[in-house]
Amino acid sequence: MNNYETVFILTPVLSDVQMKEAVEKFKDILSEEGAEIVNEENWGLRKLAYAIQKKSTGFYTLLEFKAEPPVVAKLETQFRRDEKVLRFLTFRQDKDFAEYAAKRRNKSKEVKKEN
Repeated sequence: MNNYETVFILTPVLSDVQMKEAVEKFKDILSEEGAEIVNEENWGLRKLAYAIQKKSTGFYTLLEFKAEPPVVAKLETQFRRDEKVLRFLTFRQDKDFAEYAAKRRNKSKEVKKEN
């Protein structure tokens, strides 16, 4: 199994409930295919660097997961089919980046515990 990270941007016209449903849909696709979701971060509504489909903002979500390569292809097919997704990017983490991501996750958990 490889470590992967995917960031996708959902259209800003969605309500919070619709946005969460869309994220759950993609998490369910990963789970059904046997992937292990390691981390999920909702970055919220952010301004885009340039307009996409005449929209200047979007809901950003990060998913880190462990899976086999065919799972990524199925996930990206679903991203392409879903009209709610403006953009997405998935890449395989190499060993060094996977270690960095684990440290980043642990650090963010510590910060949350302090607050």
